[in-house]
Amino acid sequence: MLSVNVSAKQFRQADFAKQVKEIVQRHGINPAKLKLELTESILLDNIERIISTMNEIGAMGIRFSLDDFGTGYSSLQYLKKLPLYQLKIDQSFVKDLVIDSNDRAIVDTIIGMARSLELEVIAEGVEEEEQKQILEKAGCSRFQGYLFGKPMPINQFRELIK
Repeated sequence: MLSVNVSAKQFRQADFAKQVKEIVQRHGINPAKLKLELTESILLDNIERIISTMNEIGAMGIRFSLDDFGTGYSSLQYLKKLPLYQLKIDQSFVKDLVIDSNDRAIVDTIIGMARSLELEVIAEGVEEEEQKQILEKAGCSRFQGYLFGKPMPINQFRELIK
């Protein structure tokens, strides 16, 4: 699955859904393998319009992830309304997970809530094996971070996936 970060400014464009559809068609992208990552700041705008745009894009088979969960402006009320597929635990909670019981409690709560809402959960900023083990024990099975790879030029990435 390919994840693409989308800024609030991009998402708020009146023809954003149309742009996504055209790009998917033009490049022959399998929409089921595409996930758009949205930050919580999109929730500051007209929520009904946000949901409508998400539903329009979601009808193509594209999924959504709420990035940096727990650090922004989200209201838990929105979680039941948004057509989300995944929550991403912000790296600020993962960073000190090994030594900070408050971060562990927050991570456990996010994972439990995501499970209850039938959402996939992914932890970002995983840099140490011990962090990964704590997250796995808490029920998180998807990770992102330097433990698995660092940013690289596109050519190097292409070679890696071959």
